[in-house]
Amino acid sequence: MSVRLAVIRAGVGVAAQDFGRKGFRALGVPLSGALDPLLLAAANALASAPDDSAGLEILLAAPELRVEKGALRIGLAGDLSGVLTRAGGARENIPSWRGLILREGDALALRLGRGPAYLGFSGGLDLPQVLGARATLLRAGFGGLEGRALLAGDALCCGAAAAGDFIAPPLLHEPGPIRFIPGPQSDHFSPEALALFAAAEWRAGAESDRMGLRLSGPRLTHSARGANIVSDGATPGAIQVPGDGQPIVLRADCQTSGGYAKIGCAIYADLPRLAHVAPGDIVTFAPVDHAEAAAARSGSRENFARWRREIAPCDGWDPEKLWSENLISGATSGQ
Repeated sequence: MSVRLAVIRAGVGVAAQDFGRKGFRALGVPLSGALDPLLLAAANALASAPDDSAGLEILLAAPELRVEKGALRIGLAGDLSGVLTRAGGARENIPSWRGLILREGDALALRLGRGPAYLGFSGGLDLPQVLGARATLLRAGFGGLEGRALLAGDALCCGAAAAGDFIAPPLLHEPGPIRFIPGPQSDHFSPEALALFAAAEWRAGAESDRMGLRLSGPRLTHSARGANIVSDGATPGAIQVPGDGQPIVLRADCQTSGGYAKIGCAIYADLPRLAHVAPGDIVTFAPVDHAEAAAARSGSRENFARWRREIAPCDGWDPEKLWSENLISGATSGQ
């Protein structure tokens, strides 16, 4: 059975995303997909959706949805809460990190603290695949809901769910500097610039978007080779430095090639952390080697697997209270 939801309030910066459009970069098609794929995976897990499902990415202001047909489970991941108004008029506050059954006539007004946050749907959002993915690529105008952000009056469809709410502890990202692998164009920078990049504090600019995170700080000087290169491959995490000496960290919707020298590339494990850098935030960087990057990626996967084992049913006991206690054994579930 297909479930239908009506979009009462669209929010701002809300679009359907999955885990990206892989295999088309040679044709100039960006990866796209969720800025924080770990949080989207968490939202899908709380909604009991397939791992690769599309959900809603919420960047600036959250939407309000009403169930028009059927019953579904949604999953809230990130700094996202809401007020649920049941069909009979009863209201309740909904915290984040919940998997929640909504039934016909229910309305959920979501509230975003700091984005991005993600909303998962049982069965995943039922959207057509475009070049192998359901991700919205706003700059190109395809994928998701007709290639655009959510609008009031839209209808969302997903799979049905019968019963059972879930709760989980917050999935937290590691603090500290963003780790990067130096290069591949280290010879385009002076030795002083290479040292300065890792030593300085960088402030995120207001012009940052899903394509790139623009940073400001001390000027990074180029060597005699200059700021420009023959265009080569660009990927999320690549750190370009144009002629003004101010770094740009590429994000999910970045171009597939570029002609600015790259001082380094943020490691895969830290790309989700870059999604949460807001204008005015301070960012620092730390160089690592390939072995450290691989270990960090494995550690991120293990951390998510541990978090997933902590998802528990809300059936008469309060796991949120249990997680807040100082447990001598360190156990937080019966698993």
